[in-house]
Amino acid sequence: MSVPTSSPRIVVAALYKFVTLNDFEALREPLRQTMLDNGVKGTLLLAKEGINGTVAGTREGIDGLLAWLTADPRLADIDHKESFCDEPPFYRTKVKLKKEIVTLGVPDIDPNDTVGTYVEPESWNDIIADPEVLVIDTRNDYEVEIGSFEGAVDPKTTTFREFPEYVREHYDPEKHKKVAMFCTGGIRCEKASSFMLKEGFDEVYHLKGGVLNYLEKVPEEQSLWRGECFVFDNRVTVRHDLSEGEFEQCHACRRPISADDMASSAYEPGISCPHCIDTLPEKTRAAARERQRQIDLAKARGEPHPLGRDMRKAASS
Repeated sequence: MSVPTSSPRIVVAALYKFVTLNDFEALREPLRQTMLDNGVKGTLLLAKEGINGTVAGTREGIDGLLAWLTADPRLADIDHKESFCDEPPFYRTKVKLKKEIVTLGVPDIDPNDTVGTYVEPESWNDIIADPEVLVIDTRNDYEVEIGSFEGAVDPKTTTFREFPEYVREHYDPEKHKKVAMFCTGGIRCEKASSFMLKEGFDEVYHLKGGVLNYLEKVPEEQSLWRGECFVFDNRVTVRHDLSEGEFEQCHACRRPISADDMASSAYEPGISCPHCIDTLPEKTRAAARERQRQIDLAKARGEPHPLGRDMRKAASS
């Protein structure tokens, strides 16, 4: 993908790799310092099973971070996809230690040991057009609502942790011989493919690099993608050309919201939307009101206004 030359743009880099990192705790501070030294913001997750996250910065900053990462032989071929935007998609620099870099919650699922067949974006249309192939969207319900591939099954899961139970309840390795899966950047479907192979499914395919890689590589006139793609940063969604989409975000529940949602009487910026008006407890809503007040004050002073905690997580904690 070419970068416009008229003005410097912010580079958004989604990266991950499943690889055994026995020293992942020791990597935290050097990685965080490298991000700070290069002016890179966003969040990276480290676990014994690998690294995952999305970050943003200048071209030089992202290149500096990638140089540091790939100097480690274990990360030399880290999966890395880029898009571009004009406004900062992140406000903070974080490196977090986790049990899993993407939480499936099933012990002994290791894509470093067992993984499905990678499908390049250019071959994906042929795979999902096969009537014998079961195509599953491994993303969460609010992501699927705004865009997916033609004919894909929506598991209607609210978290990736629900995916194993959904598969066990709905599919049989004896009946469903061929399965193809996809997700935003490739990491969830890669781990899901490992799980399904362990469950006894024989032919398991997954889209290499996820939807973002497909949107970059496959011309729109040949595309089987419909709608926009949810991304985990302040852009909220991207179109087929990876430009910023039309959706905003409810900063109370973090759901993508449309113009119709924002016209609803249930919508109050930073506090509620039609998706969460009846579900967030008052304690959470009060925290959202205070956060919105701080954001408004910061805007009035011309200062950065980080969005703060994910209110969905607060509501479930």
